[in-house]
Amino acid sequence: MIQGWHNNDYLILFEEQREAVTMNGRYAVASSLPDYNLVGLKSWDDFILRDAKNQFFTVPTVPLDVQYLQPFDFDIDPSKLRADLRITNKIKWYIKPLVFGGDPSAESNVAWITIDEHVEAVKWWNQLYRDVKLKKSSA
Repeated sequence: MIQGWHNNDYLILFEEQREAVTMNGRYAVASSLPDYNLVGLKSWDDFILRDAKNQFFTVPTVPLDVQYLQPFDFDIDPSKLRADLRITNKIKWYIKPLVFGGDPSAESNVAWITIDEHVEAVKWWNQLYRDVKLKKSSA
């Protein structure tokens, strides 16, 4: 992983090929967005994805849903990211994600977690999102 500040965004970029493929599988990106591959995280809230045409997009980590894809200008030189030792290897996480009514300004809704904890939280909340969405569509 390469991480650091780029302008006002904190980026965590997965190194090409092996790490990116591994993290794509760990986060189960293909189950929601099969035509995209994980590149990294932008400001902890969004995944950075790449499609087969080498175009970049962001999408919230929760919900990981095609309707929330946004084009992203990935004009970033990873070697120029400014490291921040206070938050290296930590991810800012909303305990109750915003899509489920979590308050982004409430300190009690923020935790700093490891990448492994983030993987599990993202998968759990996205499964809940899909379950709720499926339940609504079948009602």
